[in-house]
Amino acid sequence: MKSMKYTAGLLLMVAAAGCSKVQDNTGANGVYREAHRPQLHFSPRENWMNDPNGMVFHNGEYHLFYQYYPDSTIWGPMHWGHTVSTDLVHWTHLPVALYPDSLGMIFSGSAVVDKDNTSGFGTPEKPALVAVYTYHDPVGEKQGRNDFQTQGIAYSTDNGRNWTKYKNNPVISNPGQRDFRDPKVFWHEESKKWVMILVAGDHAELYGSPDLKSWAKLSDFGKEYGAHGGVWECPDLFPLTVGGEQERKWIMIVNINPGAPNGGSGTQYFIGGFDGTRFTCDTPPAKTSWIDYGPDNYAGITWSNAPGDKKIFIGWMSNWAYAQAVPTSPWRSANTLPRELKLVRINDSLRVSSTPWPDVEKQKADVKNFGRLVVNDSLDLMSGTATAMIEGSVEAKDFFFTLSNGNGEKVTVGYELKTNRFFIDRKSSGKIDFSTDFSRDITAPRFASGQMITFTMVADVSSIEVFFDDGATVMTALFFPRQSYDRLKMYSPSGGVKIDSLSVSRLAPIW
Repeated sequence: MKSMKYTAGLLLMVAAAGCSKVQDNTGANGVYREAHRPQLHFSPRENWMNDPNGMVFHNGEYHLFYQYYPDSTIWGPMHWGHTVSTDLVHWTHLPVALYPDSLGMIFSGSAVVDKDNTSGFGTPEKPALVAVYTYHDPVGEKQGRNDFQTQGIAYSTDNGRNWTKYKNNPVISNPGQRDFRDPKVFWHEESKKWVMILVAGDHAELYGSPDLKSWAKLSDFGKEYGAHGGVWECPDLFPLTVGGEQERKWIMIVNINPGAPNGGSGTQYFIGGFDGTRFTCDTPPAKTSWIDYGPDNYAGITWSNAPGDKKIFIGWMSNWAYAQAVPTSPWRSANTLPRELKLVRINDSLRVSSTPWPDVEKQKADVKNFGRLVVNDSLDLMSGTATAMIEGSVEAKDFFFTLSNGNGEKVTVGYELKTNRFFIDRKSSGKIDFSTDFSRDITAPRFASGQMITFTMVADVSSIEVFFDDGATVMTALFFPRQSYDRLKMYSPSGGVKIDSLSVSRLAPIW
């Protein structure tokens, strides 16, 4: 998926190109040790990556596919790259799974385990993995047609190592809508059918199928709901039970570019009900809720078939405002940490919270506990490492943390009591001249109202992810210092900030 411009000549149909070499994940010989290379997040060994695709758990493995252009660090004809993990922390690279063909490039989509063999691609004893994705035909787009995006499927009967495209693709033709893409599919037990949600410019559309091959339209949603500052992309639809209660709601995720609260790309969501045909939203049409208020979390959806039916989310950790200009080589882009989504009630309102996947904590190499204390001015917390997890509970007064280096470069994360907002300031973070959008103010509202603010911050070589109030407010931001940050301090500008708990842990690299 992606509505970036290109020439049809770039495609040149590489369907017969064969598979890429399997890439190691050892970090040897300088690989995964380049400047700005994430040490805690998945990134491709080389070349361009954007949206996560086809996430599915099967036979003990979490599959993560992703939009990939194997010939450049700039967006180009889209393939599905492929990696797997047993813990959502450590990743093994696999060959490219899906290549462009005569129907077009392979844009975003999803994957499912066809447990009951409804498609006939596998058997009940050995169910097939079925990928559902958008074909993007560059020739049709260049000709000015509106029907150049269709939906196709492919299947695998060997744990996702090899894929066969369905001979009767596309399974859904384009009804004449220029933006018609990014299918997310799930089995709806109550109505005994597969349900697909996809997006069509300014709204989402739902389709149903008995076998993943024949589809009928069910309903539309969204033309008058939520944010519409840009094109709707990468949707998801799933149920969550309210924490501590019996009530179950359906969550619809819709990514949008541009139109996010801090500029560029972002991920909004809606809470409501789904009856097997139609999604109904509980909130007023103008209300907009965001999964992440930072600028660098986009195109995120959840894993299918996750153990315990947990809703595990991962996003592309970048922003279309500057993604193709960030100063990294020989790769561009990484994913966010995987996050568990929950539905929580805060001051009589429901919100989707997100927290880091628990296995991330297994990377803790050293833990320094500060206990209960009062910060009157500043507090040195860490030195000598660029990857860390900072956790604690601090009084809801003005405070901030700075990650910095010996060159005076820094990124600041904090809370302002007067405005009741969290903020990230990366104006002095290092390399910022590649985009005027990169140095803009980054703020987020506080939704909780307690006297203490809980927080978890995960700092990597070139990013920070911050989860305030048990994930009720989340912010993700990139940065590119000329020398890695190796110092962390906390500041209390007005003095006397109480801390109930505070710990800092160095995190070992995953590569």
